[in-house]
Amino acid sequence: MLQLIVDWFLYHILGLDASSRFIQSLNFFVYDSVKIFLLLFVMIFIIGFIRTYLSQEKIRTWLTGKKKGLGNFLASSFGAITPFCSCSSIPIFLSFLEAGIPLGITFSFLITSPLVNEYLVVLMLGFFGWKITLLYVLSGILIGVISGLILGSMKLEKHLVKDLISSSSKVSKEIGFDGIRKRLLFGLNESTSIIKKIGVWILVGVGVGAAIHNYVPSEFIHKWINKGGIFSVPIATVLSVPMYGSCAAIIPIAVVLFQKGVPIGTALAFMMGIAALSLPEAIMLRRAMKLKLIAIFFGVVTVAIILIGYMFNILQPILT
Repeated sequence: MLQLIVDWFLYHILGLDASSRFIQSLNFFVYDSVKIFLLLFVMIFIIGFIRTYLSQEKIRTWLTGKKKGLGNFLASSFGAITPFCSCSSIPIFLSFLEAGIPLGITFSFLITSPLVNEYLVVLMLGFFGWKITLLYVLSGILIGVISGLILGSMKLEKHLVKDLISSSSKVSKEIGFDGIRKRLLFGLNESTSIIKKIGVWILVGVGVGAAIHNYVPSEFIHKWINKGGIFSVPIATVLSVPMYGSCAAIIPIAVVLFQKGVPIGTALAFMMGIAALSLPEAIMLRRAMKLKLIAIFFGVVTVAIILIGYMFNILQPILT
């Protein structure tokens, strides 16, 4: 229905030439932008409403004093339901550290939060189907759990800048929700606030996707992949690190790459690298970590993403 409305508006109301490559890109851009913004608004509103029933203090209690691995799983699962990009997750990460939550557990949250969230699940269901989406969600949580366990076992606390953590992170006060109206308003404010923060990145991502979709020949993509060969997954992951954006912004690019013949694991590794690893994130983390810890963190997550990318490539015949 939405595609029909976009076609009617562009081709009948505005009288644009449907055979023009530029107009086809514009159609792609308008359709995907509207669809993404609508999905984001609805889903973040619903999740924001649900989160008003979750006490921050209870969450912290759940994450500590657990058996080995369980705290990492709970932190990773909590990260999966928070609609944050990598940089937006850092304030919560810092508050967890100040609250005395083990470093490995806090890393599980920081890693999974930008990789898996409710709006990403909705978008991936629409673009890739339930099989790939389900495996992606499980993989994102798995990356958070295993990477957190590895980082936690390395005794890296000495590389934390504790004074900076104490001065820069504040434990947010609990907000009182004494009625359904306040909870609904919180969900509304949550959705509008997050859309404002990531809206530009969504438009940029959809714009790049539209350009690739209509201007980049399939032969060029295949040539790029063939040059990478077996190393296409690590190349895509490493190339994604200097970039920055949420998964919502990069999904359209991943979809187009996949449609142009890039293996699903390579496309998703590129998307995951942009979401979970970025230079702005490293700069923000420098407030609380020494460079060595940041490098180790990035290295562990990069290896995990590469392995997941290869797994998706191997399973592609089953998933598609």
